[in-house]
Amino acid sequence: MKIDVLVYEIGSTTTLVNAFNGIDTESPRFIGQGQAPTSVLEGDVRIGLKAAIDDLARNLGVDGIEYCIAFATSSAAGGLRMTVHGLVYDMTVKAARAAALGAGAIIKHATAGIMSDYDIEDVKAINPNLILLAGGTDYGERETAIENAKKIANSGLKAPVIYGGNIQNHHLIKAIFEGTGIPLYITENVYPKLDLLNIEPARKIIHKVFEEHIVKAAGMEHVRDMVAGNIIPTPGAVMEAAQLLYNEIGDLAVIDIGGATTDVHSVTAGSDEIATIQTVPEPFAKRTVEGDLGMFVNAHNVIDMIGKEKLEKELGLDIDAVMENYKPIPESPEQFKLTQRLCLAAGITSVQRHAGALRYIYTPRGRQTIAEGKDLTKLKYLVATGGALTRLPERQSIMRKIADINDNGMMLYPKPTVLKLLYDNDYIMASLGVLSKQYPEAALRLMKRSLGIE
Repeated sequence: MKIDVLVYEIGSTTTLVNAFNGIDTESPRFIGQGQAPTSVLEGDVRIGLKAAIDDLARNLGVDGIEYCIAFATSSAAGGLRMTVHGLVYDMTVKAARAAALGAGAIIKHATAGIMSDYDIEDVKAINPNLILLAGGTDYGERETAIENAKKIANSGLKAPVIYGGNIQNHHLIKAIFEGTGIPLYITENVYPKLDLLNIEPARKIIHKVFEEHIVKAAGMEHVRDMVAGNIIPTPGAVMEAAQLLYNEIGDLAVIDIGGATTDVHSVTAGSDEIATIQTVPEPFAKRTVEGDLGMFVNAHNVIDMIGKEKLEKELGLDIDAVMENYKPIPESPEQFKLTQRLCLAAGITSVQRHAGALRYIYTPRGRQTIAEGKDLTKLKYLVATGGALTRLPERQSIMRKIADINDNGMMLYPKPTVLKLLYDNDYIMASLGVLSKQYPEAALRLMKRSLGIE
């Protein structure tokens, strides 16, 4: 069977292949999907990719698949591991973190101020794929970023460095890294002046560097030869899709509960009322990744968070027995029952961590209310993507409970019953994010169809 476009999603536990036809027409069509376990541990991600393409062929009832063009996203081999280093934690470091997370990275370490020798040793132990160096508003403080650049340049680290700090340091930063063998990329300041975040330029550079230097899962270099355009981190592709959808339907958040992590993406400016009492600025498009909340790799973490005895009493299950043969895609009724409960816990916890909150402080003038964190009060939609929230039988009940968690009104999040729920029924949101780079109109049409909002 001849397919116009295939999009590969090479994930930490599962590899998906999505097929599309008519991508350059006014009537693009989603044809079907295949999936298989990701094969990093077998030494070549192409093994899992071939198995997913074979599964697609079986699902379509054909002997084989031919295609004209392919695109890819990846979070295999641990995804995009980054460290970020800035001046003040609530300013430049927070801006750098937002840029990295929005691009699809997993932040393994962050420092504020001049890095110590212990900080450098920590970074060397992490062995990040990428380092983001910031610090100082434009024409403000310079020394912290310069000193940190020198320490990184002399550390023996070879990870690419992105500099997104004080514009006055550009020439000196280039000189520091010259001859070190460390690839250096310079972008706009992520925090150019007080209370202003500027993370989009850094996010785009991170995608570029990821594709050029980071795709090192076994066999991934061959996948690069098979696809058009850049291979981007799968979470970054979901953010691209979320921003595309925002332009069509307004303020939204997307939740993706995966095998290893749970990601929340929000695209909203929040309310003017909250802005007047907010303590620090937040990005318009924000992603948080919860590395301890996953349905397979981190299932034991979620079980421990809820409490095994409590779970056994609530579900009537022997948790240890269910976990003996636990699969990334549940098979038995007991596995489905446990997965759905873990999914609910991961979803609620991740949204609580992503959203900001109101807090009372006491001053000589009496009690005052301040807002800390991301303001989600103007959200209209909560969108479910990922395998768990698009495939589990109880997805609607799970999502409704996640949408209605602001019982006490102190979260910067809509009150119960306000949020409308949308489901990525075809499970193609990440694929459409990477597709939108070249075919934005087709990607939007396909997304609206998958969400049932045509």
